Amino acid sequence: MPPPGQTQLPDWDGLKLRVRTLIASHRVMIFSKSYCPYCNKVKELFRSMHVEYYALELDVTPDGPSIQQVLAELTNQRTVPNVFVNGTHIGGCDSTYQAYHDGSLQKLLGDSKDAVAYDYDLIIIGGGSGGLACSKEAATLGKKVMVLDYVVPTPLGTSWGLGGTCVNVGCIPKKLMHQAALLGQALQDSRKYGWQYEEQVKHNWGVMVEAIQNYIGSLNWGYRVSLREKSVTYLNSYGEFIEPHKIKATNRKGQVTYHTAETFVLATGERPRYLGIPGDKEYCITSDDLFSLPYCPGKTLVVGASYVALECAGFLAGLGLDVTVMVRSILLRGFDQEMAERVGAHMETHGVKFIRKFVPVILSLQIFIQVEQLEEGMPGRLKVIAKSTEGPEIFEEEYNTVLIAVGRDACTRNIGLETIGVKINEKNGKVPVNDEEQTNVPYVYAIGDILDGKLELTPVAIQAGKLLARRLYGGSSTKCDYINVPTTVFTPLEYGSCGLAEERAIEEYGKQNLEVYHSLFWPLEWTVPGRDNNTCYAKIICSKHDNNRVIGFHVLGPNAGEVTQGFAAAIKCGLTKELLDETIGIHPTCGEVFTTMDITKSSGQDISQRGC
Repeated sequence: MPPPGQTQLPDWDGLKLRVRTLIASHRVMIFSKSYCPYCNKVKELFRSMHVEYYALELDVTPDGPSIQQVLAELTNQRTVPNVFVNGTHIGGCDSTYQAYHDGSLQKLLGDSKDAVAYDYDLIIIGGGSGGLACSKEAATLGKKVMVLDYVVPTPLGTSWGLGGTCVNVGCIPKKLMHQAALLGQALQDSRKYGWQYEEQVKHNWGVMVEAIQNYIGSLNWGYRVSLREKSVTYLNSYGEFIEPHKIKATNRKGQVTYHTAETFVLATGERPRYLGIPGDKEYCITSDDLFSLPYCPGKTLVVGASYVALECAGFLAGLGLDVTVMVRSILLRGFDQEMAERVGAHMETHGVKFIRKFVPVILSLQIFIQVEQLEEGMPGRLKVIAKSTEGPEIFEEEYNTVLIAVGRDACTRNIGLETIGVKINEKNGKVPVNDEEQTNVPYVYAIGDILDGKLELTPVAIQAGKLLARRLYGGSSTKCDYINVPTTVFTPLEYGSCGLAEERAIEEYGKQNLEVYHSLFWPLEWTVPGRDNNTCYAKIICSKHDNNRVIGFHVLGPNAGEVTQGFAAAIKCGLTKELLDETIGIHPTCGEVFTTMDITKSSGQDISQRGC
């Protein structure tokens, strides 16, 4: 029978001979259709490998349907692309990519004298948490790996060692300074618990910074040792693509080396964004500078309302400094806004001032020479002029330090991605990838904070890096799950969350399809000092039509990160309100509040707590 739409019987023997001749006469033969995205993906793979191919477009070729029928008889595959390499049938798009990942495609191509020999199996640009995790996993699986890591100094000259943002200027020093502030609060509470001390307690910024930096230094050294033990080559150099599969590496002395690899992973992370106003880079600091600042910052203005801004403002105030936060619009954009406002309200009651709806327009430096000469290392004085976002009002004030925390930019614009054709989101510099962290260029992958539309969290980057290496070299098919990832904002009153913010849940499910349970609570430890009653808050958002499954978990209170981490596993397993009710709480703890919630928001009942 002729194929549908074809009235005259084809010359089957002639077609079979033609197909076999095409397969035998081309190193790579792709039977394709011009409109097929999977066919285009396979072609892009071979182009990225610098391998010539011949493609027969069956949708525009006479006898195309008949040729596809011959291929079906020959290979038992009825779809396109239908790929052959050196006479061997590979299969469709997925099979071709799988062969590429497990190396069998390269072996088939290697039968040719044109085969390319690379210096490394894998080069990772970026030595942060994700890049290091990926590199060590790939090396464990027997691959030859190189990691490049280079920190471009801040405008004030701050730089750091191997390990990326989290270790050096992020999670680790942030949590330690947060702990320093909590200890200050604990000292105040201790008097009510019977501790007596006459000496006036003061905080020494220099002692704290030195201790934290010493610990970070030990981590930097540990990462280098770990790479050496895994036989991963480490270069403290700036990596930049100069042609497909090839990078230029430039060290601090300007010395250049060149390296090639079969596969690349981008793990370059992000850096703080500046305001683009007069005086910002000359006189202001960012979180990149704060944690190693050699002097106490004094009276500080924090510009921004990100989690970085509020965390830094919180611990600086906890250390006894005069702190103001300048907010353009809302707090903690992207987080549950009820929780965000409760975070801000608690900070205000503990001395942090907020200037709402203002943005800086100019910064001018005023240094008192006598003070600098008398007290070396003390900060100067900054005059900040800010304009209201809602009217003609002008704000003007002097501070010792201005900390900018208005967001972060992906480090992708100056590493030669345009040279090899990797696409980025031009608005934010982030890299679009598929569900396997693969960019539009098949041999280039990306992980961590630079991914477009993904979470900017260290554990996410680590997980994605490990799983990527296992898929590339270990035969695994497990992908990183970016859904229901727990996180915590380490403000003075910590905020932990997992799942959807209430606003997002309403948007996705509809308010009528949700039930929100909530409660205030008073940690037992705070009852004796008599502070912050009915300030801590817990909330779960449930989907009515899915067995009251918990789709949003939020807690504001001490050790919120520890509480959230435990419940996150349950949420991954499909936690429901009924299961929470059946769970017996540990008494007296903060986490037990989730096992006793019975008041819904829709009821309008009072949620104040009067005892433990």
